[in-house]
Amino acid sequence: MRAIGYQQPGNLDRDQALVDIELPTPTPEGQDLLVEVKAVSVNPVDVKIRRSGKPDLGSWKVLGWDAAGIVTAVGSKVTLFQPGDEVFYAGAIARPGTNAEYHLVDERIVGTKPKTLDWAAAAALPLTSITAWEMLFDRLDVNRSVPGAAPAILIIGGAGGVGSISIQMARGMTDLTVIATASRPETMSWVKEMGAHHVIDHSSPLAEQIAALGLGAPAFVFSTTQTDRHLDAIAALISPQGRFGLIDDPAALEITQFKRKSVSVHWELMFTRSLFNTVDIAEQGKLLNEVSHLVDEGKLRTTLTEKYSPINAANLKQVHRLIESGKVRGKIVLEGFDTAAK
Repeated sequence: MRAIGYQQPGNLDRDQALVDIELPTPTPEGQDLLVEVKAVSVNPVDVKIRRSGKPDLGSWKVLGWDAAGIVTAVGSKVTLFQPGDEVFYAGAIARPGTNAEYHLVDERIVGTKPKTLDWAAAAALPLTSITAWEMLFDRLDVNRSVPGAAPAILIIGGAGGVGSISIQMARGMTDLTVIATASRPETMSWVKEMGAHHVIDHSSPLAEQIAALGLGAPAFVFSTTQTDRHLDAIAALISPQGRFGLIDDPAALEITQFKRKSVSVHWELMFTRSLFNTVDIAEQGKLLNEVSHLVDEGKLRTTLTEKYSPINAANLKQVHRLIESGKVRGKIVLEGFDTAAK
């Protein structure tokens, strides 16, 4: 099968940074599905791992987690899917990735693809939807109010993939006032389109802008990016007994300033359940099925903004460069392998 991989991590300015390769088609066992990949999306985690993640000596590292495709074979213990089913999922970080024609994935973290979306639009959703859902409803528990706080959530980095779907979920699935940050006209327009009630500029002081809204101190803050840059402002603007969540990787996180307000701090990694095979791992499949229903009911929409075709090393490099620019709105997807090149 065709795939894209590398043998040495590092920057993109190398011929071998990402390479078109041929690998054996895997065979599903146990609870695994073998999925024919139709579309993949690219996330910041792909870029992080490409820079430093080393494959085993002499082998290839295949990146990619988001995928939409068709189940072609199943392991002996599979009960939830059968060949021919259309699915979407975000995979597991400790296993080979989705940048391949065929991919193995545990059925418990797979959802049924939304019927109203094509392959590319569906592939844009899984990783960010799981991240947003787990942060909002499992970590921050946003449906449990904070006494005396403004029933509001501030989402820092609202135009990115996670921010875009988080805005939609918070707006459509809670009664919270949704405040999102952006800094350019096109990203401000995008977060408004996603449903934010208010948009503020994260290149300017946040606490002053929140105060100017006249809503009071928000109960919840979700930081998707540049948390170290905004930490002091978050501590100043969040309500006493508020809940703060983040998903990025600051070099250091000095949270003692939250003690005075008894603010709880929550980190979210959507790969935790699959990494540790937690007893509730199947919640991710259920979550994705719920997202699929909400999309088909018109309550959530895809965050796809750009599409490249076919899925190959050249296009994947281009998308990695865009992700590294830090200026991407929503999600970028690659669709289809070039059948003529086989």
